[in-house]
Amino acid sequence: MPWRDWIRTIEVEPSIYGADFANLGDQLEALLRSEARIFHFDVGDGHFVEPITMGPVVLQSIAPIIHRYGGAIDVHLMVDNPVMHFAQFAEAGADSVTFHFEAVDDVPGTIRAAREQELQVGVAFNPETKPEDVAAVAADADIVLCMSINPGYSGQPFQEEAYERVEELRKLLPERIPIQVDGGVNDENIRELWHRGATLFVAASAIFGREDLPRAYRRMVQALA
Repeated sequence: MPWRDWIRTIEVEPSIYGADFANLGDQLEALLRSEARIFHFDVGDGHFVEPITMGPVVLQSIAPIIHRYGGAIDVHLMVDNPVMHFAQFAEAGADSVTFHFEAVDDVPGTIRAAREQELQVGVAFNPETKPEDVAAVAADADIVLCMSINPGYSGQPFQEEAYERVEELRKLLPERIPIQVDGGVNDENIRELWHRGATLFVAASAIFGREDLPRAYRRMVQALA
């Protein structure tokens, strides 16, 4: 199923990186019952980003829960040589993979490699990368992810320069390609990001850092109402 069929105009994506892994299944069920449908799955390799995070084994254990509710899993590969990982994440239950512009030499070729695994595909870019450089090679992607922090660690403060980068990116990309934002997104900045052109909002601490996860998710959705 393509991204355009997943998106209900806008989507708040709980980022599993921020979850309590001792209670991961229960937390996902609670969010799914609250109508969360797209979940962000961060993968760090200890090279492209410093932390080593989650891998296919974790994904394989939670994919049936998310898919049972009709949800989708959006895997964010913060890794060197992302092509090497596409097949194993597809097999583990990923619906989409996003790789970093900075991690590859051939963006169109990497997009094609993801499609060969029957995956939807996104292109992410870091704060120091110019939006026009990404837009020039991402026309065949399903989404483009504008990082609003330096990738790697959850809980970093939102970089306000991202507003202008999202706005610039929206002018450069075909309208059919949604813009995703990841890093420090919360109920205070999400509406401005939407005004600037984003429609996919990744939230880790703003959801999993709260005691009542469904309420935190709904608060972010309501901030866009």
